[in-house]
Amino acid sequence: RHAKKTLRETILGVTKPAIRRLARRGGVKRISSLVYEETRAVLKGFLESVIRDSVTYTEHAKRKTVTALDV
Repeated sequence: RHAKKTLRETILGVTKPAIRRLARRGGVKRISSLVYEETRAVLKGFLESVIRDSVTYTEHAKRKTVTALDV
């Protein structure tokens, strides 16, 4: 069985090149090195909010599976 990753390791799964690609898509030419950690923090906060709301919808419907409509 796999050992469960800590939250710190998981958020680092959003790699520097992945953040760079997202920025390029948004029209950014050059990126400061401080941006990467800040981006990870903002993404984590956004995902926590989305997941919290999705779980609330799912629990209200008395289901255990989160569907696309819940998100």
